[in-house]
Amino acid sequence: MSSLRALRRRIRSVQNTQQITKAMEMVAAAKLRRAQTRAQAARPYAARITAMLDRLASEASELDHPLFKAREVRRTALVLVTSDRGLCGAYNSTLLRAAEHRLRAAVPGTLPLVLVGRKGRDYFRRRRYPVLAAHTPLPAEASLEFARTLTQDLIARFLSGDVDRVEIMFTEFISALRRRVVTQVFLPVGAGAAPGAAGGATLFEPDAESIFAELLPRYATAKLFAALADALASEHGARMIAMGAARKNAGELIDLLVLRRNRLRQAGITKELLEIVGGAEALK
Repeated sequence: MSSLRALRRRIRSVQNTQQITKAMEMVAAAKLRRAQTRAQAARPYAARITAMLDRLASEASELDHPLFKAREVRRTALVLVTSDRGLCGAYNSTLLRAAEHRLRAAVPGTLPLVLVGRKGRDYFRRRRYPVLAAHTPLPAEASLEFARTLTQDLIARFLSGDVDRVEIMFTEFISALRRRVVTQVFLPVGAGAAPGAAGGATLFEPDAESIFAELLPRYATAKLFAALADALASEHGARMIAMGAARKNAGELIDLLVLRRNRLRQAGITKELLEIVGGAEALK
């Protein structure tokens, strides 16, 4: 009877877990729809302004603008975008593994980290890799204000000479079932452009200085905002899949435990019947 009571308690526990994972799956699905819409809306603007500035990067060489200036790369800041919460499958572990692979391949001290999200901060806090800054907590939705604050910090570090290059590592959202870790060059502007990307002579109206002064902050914020929006949509997609798998596994475990419970009950009933029949036979 004690094992039967233990089975009943375990079944109730797994059923409660199944309800929790089902609720988390539904919440993640609802958040995914909003995050996916925002990520898809941010991509075209970020892609167009990045392509335009990559094309105009050669024109900016005459202006000697600091954000276009490609210097000898001694230190590269790697901006790693993770999540604040877990229960999203291999989303964070894939990012952390990719970042650690980059760190091991680099010369010690030449690849400091800028960590965005609590999971990345907690992981690298316990390891001896250089960390420039950590930005937590993350907003519930992709925020322009948060992207602007992070952009200003990265630009200040680049202009001060603290780092010579800035790269962003994040998870690009493809679909609810597909995502991939990508690394993009953030600063200097035009460093990630393909050779020969510049076109012919460009006419600036009113002048190049005014145009670049207006476009560069927009470019930086838009590119970082698009990366954060992609990362958030990827996180919700990973959490929805992980919670769906957990709910399914809980259901299979409940079926197995119920079958085991029924067998124990049947064995107990059979034993009692045998005892009754045996007692009756002994009285004859």
